[in-house]
Amino acid sequence: MSHLPRIESAGLDGWLVRLFDEIEETNVAWLSALAKRCEAAFGKALVDLIPSYTTLLVIFDPFTLAPGQAREVLASLLATLEPGTSLGSGKIKEVPVCYDVRFAADLPRVAERAGMELQAVIDCHSDKLYRVFALGFAPGFAFMGSVDSRIETPRLETPRQRIPAGSVALAGRQTAAYPLVSPGGWNILGRTPATLFDRHRQGFSLLQVGDRVRFIPLSFGEYKKLGGDIRPMESSTTITGEKGKAK
Repeated sequence: MSHLPRIESAGLDGWLVRLFDEIEETNVAWLSALAKRCEAAFGKALVDLIPSYTTLLVIFDPFTLAPGQAREVLASLLATLEPGTSLGSGKIKEVPVCYDVRFAADLPRVAERAGMELQAVIDCHSDKLYRVFALGFAPGFAFMGSVDSRIETPRLETPRQRIPAGSVALAGRQTAAYPLVSPGGWNILGRTPATLFDRHRQGFSLLQVGDRVRFIPLSFGEYKKLGGDIRPMESSTTITGEKGKAK
């Protein structure tokens, strides 16, 4: 690291460790190493670790470890921290995606902005291997990067009130898939039949921080065979706890 990390208060039971100011794929190796060292050093006092692009939020039990002591532990870990996970590591997970225009409300606009054909945008999006940098916004929502600069597209000025579960999208140089029906302002490129969040799955989320993800294009027929929700956006937006199963 080119500068000293900062330890910032996040309440009586948390410290936010800010390792970087800029988003870079190399950050993952440092954040992953710090998370592992925190698990070992905090032991039973550790409640949760929440990584992001540049920070690690450390939540601890203040009845087991006083906030001042927790800060001292973090400072000692940071003094000798070295990156742990190489950029070539991390599980590779394939996420099938149907880029059919019935599910891709913003694909034509992204293509027009980039001056590319629709298929060229699809190829551009699916050719890359993306790193999961953080989970958040909604359970199982994985922030991934970075998309090819040619298809980089800003968020919508006015977010949609409801996005179908499984919608695959991009915003700026990030890409993601919506695990559940939710509001959203990202540009929708397609839809996956994969279950991204399952409360019965160990770890709940299909994608985890550090994973590498490749989107695999599917035809509409293949998508149907895999049980994907074929309803168009406007009729598949009933808020539901599980994809495709309205309350």
